[in-house]
Amino acid sequence: MTAVAVSSVPPAAMAGLGLGGTSGRSALTLSWAELADYAREAARSGGCTRPVRVRGRVDAIDLATGERQPMYDTATEPGGVLLMPCGNRRESVCPPCSQVYKQDARQLVRAGLTGGKGVPATVAGHPCVFATFTAPSFGPVHSRRMRGKTLLPCRPRRDQKERRCPHGRDISCPRRHSEDNPRLGRPLCAECYDYEAAVLFNAYAGKLWRRFTTYLPRHLARRAGLTQRQLRALVRVRYVKVAEYQERGVVHFHAVIRLDAPGEDYQPPAARFTADLLTGAIRDAAAAVRLIQGPDEQRPDCPVLVLRFGTQIDPRPVRPTADELPGTGRKLSVDAVANYIAKYATKSLTDPGLPSRPLRSRQDIDSLRCSRHYKQMIAAAWRLGARRATGNPRLREAAHALGWGGHFLTKSRRYSTTFGHLRRARAEHRKRQRCPDGERDPWGRPLDDTVVLVLKSWTYDGTGYIGSGEAELALASAARARSKEQLVGAA
Repeated sequence: MTAVAVSSVPPAAMAGLGLGGTSGRSALTLSWAELADYAREAARSGGCTRPVRVRGRVDAIDLATGERQPMYDTATEPGGVLLMPCGNRRESVCPPCSQVYKQDARQLVRAGLTGGKGVPATVAGHPCVFATFTAPSFGPVHSRRMRGKTLLPCRPRRDQKERRCPHGRDISCPRRHSEDNPRLGRPLCAECYDYEAAVLFNAYAGKLWRRFTTYLPRHLARRAGLTQRQLRALVRVRYVKVAEYQERGVVHFHAVIRLDAPGEDYQPPAARFTADLLTGAIRDAAAAVRLIQGPDEQRPDCPVLVLRFGTQIDPRPVRPTADELPGTGRKLSVDAVANYIAKYATKSLTDPGLPSRPLRSRQDIDSLRCSRHYKQMIAAAWRLGARRATGNPRLREAAHALGWGGHFLTKSRRYSTTFGHLRRARAEHRKRQRCPDGERDPWGRPLDDTVVLVLKSWTYDGTGYIGSGEAELALASAARARSKEQLVGAA
């Protein structure tokens, strides 16, 4: 039956595969064996939209006899290549791979809140705070303001004198913007908006955070009435944070900050260290952080700028039935915090026309078709990356990201588990599914690296699917698998 070709796939079957009406074609030609191969490849690559193609083989050599036998060869795969997931975290680039990253991020955050993945469950009783660190204002922009569940006007101004900027433009806006309004984040006067300061904040936001982690124990010690040496003997600060782009193109941080006793066994700190004490120390440290950028002999054109966090620091203790996440109306529970951080770990700017890769020249900026606001931020980053400006070449390398070149999710070493540990556990789980009785060598013995030497040889063959039919079938199969998982999870 595997030799029987399916020359015309009915519309009902196409719809069942998720292909009906999407590609403009009403028929595909494939055999049942090819269909099974495509489904198997889709499961292996996780339905990745841009899989990495590799060629190669795996051989085993008996260390006692020197005999060599093949264990695997990509020549047996469809097209002679093995499809590997790209692993991109951005949802706009590869939704299947970003979903895996999001689930890992959620497990990482949750383990530090309730235990699991090598973290004891007693960690749930430690003082823990969810905090948001915003950027300062760089000029008036359109925004969506909420008071509880009431949507407020954007920028109401009753005084005629306050409604005009120095350039004569009206900087008031009485409208109530919806969540998908394209005006959100756009400056009311582009000439008043400080694009260079916004780009420099993005570029040095990571340094601001590192300085904050230095200041936080100092302010915690001051509030507790201890010296820093005494504090280090009693408590440690653990955290995980994620960076999110605001509509105006400036990053801000969401962080979970927890207090532990010294050591690597996740013991609770002394009772005097409470969540309220940590909340006050976070406010003090965030207000004290400063980062000064200025000119010198080699960079005479570098602007003098004092970078700091905005005034809207919002630390809240994480309790099962307490407050709500900022602007969401959802309870600030463990699950809500984990989902909130995991969601933004895969988000990026999705404005149409924004480049996804570094720019090569100034002419590339002129040809961009993104919004004028983002285009001016990219141009400012390119300009500031010149040697006589900041002398920081990373500004040009990160111009497509509006100056932000850091990691979107970072954590302290002892907060919880790691992405590497989660990926290794997933690989071991899939290996057990594939070989329930354990892996065996070509001679039928349990695989033992003291008996058999395994040689792997791989070469890169390209990125993406070779044919459009293969891509459609693989993506449809992955979509059906994800839908089934979501239905099982909901049940």
